[in-house]
Amino acid sequence: MENAVFRFQLDGNPVSCEPYGHGHINRTYLVESDQGKRYILQQLSRRAFHDIPGLMENVQAVTEFLDGQAKDRRESLHLVSTTDGGVCWLDENGEYWRCYEFIEGSICLQAARNEQDFYESAVAFGHFQRQLKDFPAHTLHETIPMFHNTPNRYRQLKEAIEKDVVGRAAAVREEIDFALQREEEGGRLQELLDHGVLPLRVTHNDTKLNNVMLDEETGKALCIIDLDTVMPGLVAYDVGDSIRFGASTAAEDEKDLSKVEMDLNLYGSYLKGFLSSCGELTKEEIRSLPLGAKIMTLENGVRFLTDYLDGDHYYATSREEHNLDRARTQFKLVLDMEKKWDDMMRIIETYL
Repeated sequence: MENAVFRFQLDGNPVSCEPYGHGHINRTYLVESDQGKRYILQQLSRRAFHDIPGLMENVQAVTEFLDGQAKDRRESLHLVSTTDGGVCWLDENGEYWRCYEFIEGSICLQAARNEQDFYESAVAFGHFQRQLKDFPAHTLHETIPMFHNTPNRYRQLKEAIEKDVVGRAAAVREEIDFALQREEEGGRLQELLDHGVLPLRVTHNDTKLNNVMLDEETGKALCIIDLDTVMPGLVAYDVGDSIRFGASTAAEDEKDLSKVEMDLNLYGSYLKGFLSSCGELTKEEIRSLPLGAKIMTLENGVRFLTDYLDGDHYYATSREEHNLDRARTQFKLVLDMEKKWDDMMRIIETYL
């Protein structure tokens, strides 16, 4: 870190560099210079991302495109160049580092304080989609190949069931059956993409509230951060993942499943915020949004269950059945969406 901070063209000399934020993938630091300027310095995770040069090409292309449309400088991230004019620095240990200007006058929330915060996150991601509507999505690298290819996630689940490397499959037969019974529907978005029914767009693919910067005075949306998973995808991925995470009435690893539901008011509020700010979508895209909520929830449940069967290698865990608890909350959300499906469709129909 001490070496890395001097490899970027800062305004002034760095006088402090401290760990910052709540991220679990990259190592993040807040840097302050003797000119009072602040920056975000990050060491990128080679475990999560295997093509960091490609990832940084994505980030540079998208941030420059967004900056060209922004009315307020705080509407986009701004990379700080390295001393040799690059966008990231590779240290002697093979670790990649990058630096952003700090977004002053902003806040980042780990959880919504109220429904308005969730609504503003929808506005932010909708605006992000609108800003990038003319960006050539096909030119982006897949930083995590087949990230939202649900049929591939099912293939990985079946492999984990067959190998059963830690002998857990027999005890979770109910969860396995729940997932496999919905395999055909789980592939529906991929099928619509493959047949050209849904257009490929630039998508963020990690649309949680803590990836949205809000104005600290007004609470209004400013910009989207954490662009490492920006890839070609479907609008239904981003909306669906937001609803999966933000419209749930319980934590992602809640053990008491009676607390887990999808809040229809939050679901409706998010759709209102997103669709009011995202610009024109096709009718097929709008109609796919409830399906996106269900499939993204199902897919995450499948991923948690797969990792549990594999011995908990991908997701960080703090207890033996942590991934199993996560899978169960996702499957309970899917079940609740199925019960509320008519209401979910009735809400989306008002936008068609």
